[in-house]
Amino acid sequence: MYVMPCSYERLIFAAPKQTNMKHIAILALCLALPLAAMAEDGEKKKVDYRPEFHGTVRAKYEYQPEVNAGRFQVRNARISVSGNVAPIVAYKAEIDLSDEGQIKMLDAYTRITPLKDVDFTIGQMRVPFTIDAHRSPHQQYFANRSFIAKQVGNVRDVGATLGYRIECAVPVTLQAGIFNGSGLTNQKDFWTKNINYSAKAQFQLPKGFNVVLSAQKIKPSDISINMYDAGITFQQGRWTVEAEYLFKHYTKNAFEDVNAFDGFICYDLPLKKAFKKISFLGRFDYMGDHSDGEEFENGRLALTDAERKRVTGGITLSLAKPFISDIRLNYEQYFYNDGATPKPSERNKIVVEVMTRF
Repeated sequence: MYVMPCSYERLIFAAPKQTNMKHIAILALCLALPLAAMAEDGEKKKVDYRPEFHGTVRAKYEYQPEVNAGRFQVRNARISVSGNVAPIVAYKAEIDLSDEGQIKMLDAYTRITPLKDVDFTIGQMRVPFTIDAHRSPHQQYFANRSFIAKQVGNVRDVGATLGYRIECAVPVTLQAGIFNGSGLTNQKDFWTKNINYSAKAQFQLPKGFNVVLSAQKIKPSDISINMYDAGITFQQGRWTVEAEYLFKHYTKNAFEDVNAFDGFICYDLPLKKAFKKISFLGRFDYMGDHSDGEEFENGRLALTDAERKRVTGGITLSLAKPFISDIRLNYEQYFYNDGATPKPSERNKIVVEVMTRF
């Protein structure tokens, strides 16, 4: 069994100090560990070098009874290519041709896996943080993402991560990474003396339970934002139950702390004719007043999203295998505090969505 040459736990849970030497040491660790492990591993693997192409199309119709208005929308039109160029070197590139009407480059990274349980990834990617934000569009249970996945904990960035899987009675997957903080489009002339980090630990417990703990530090402006997330998923038989809580803290008292919660339940009923199964779903999610940390107003961070609660109910009809071709029928009921002004797309709505994965 491969023994790591340093304390991985310290890498995950200790926030890096803002010094140049610390930055250099972390980067050197990320680069040296895969290369050292590569030298020790002489095992040759049989690898298929043919690239794999995948895509996801989500088209939907939404109707808001309060304003008696509706719209059609192509929410996602993603295309990705992934594969291997060597037994231990993989890659992925993914672009969304219609992410709410915009073209966005999402994933663009290369990954070195010198040992079965160790991998090093560098490039542009979803940072290792939260449960729901990590689900691809074809893996979502509902037509619209939770507040945690869409507003509070949704981060993609450019950087490097180190992953390590521990095979034991309770398998553990650890991930930690450092990132620019530049986002997806501001890379060319972006230089920083700060460092963003993210870390995640997943514990596969017996009887269908999976626990995820994660932490993240970002600095979209002059204010640092620290986030902590904990969630548990239960899957057994036809049932899936999940609960996730996120706490978001802004330094220098720039904005009030944010609490966010997402909980849902899903029951699958197999069918034998036109559909493979029908899923019955219910969700409750909540988010306090939230700032994305980018804009200021009267010396403090500006409010980006008003506090709200939401109850979602619906069914999903699977035409092929689950998460391959689904018809999602949802109703969303929003609850705002008195005086709050909902955004145009954040009102009570009926959603009919067709998702196809190829």
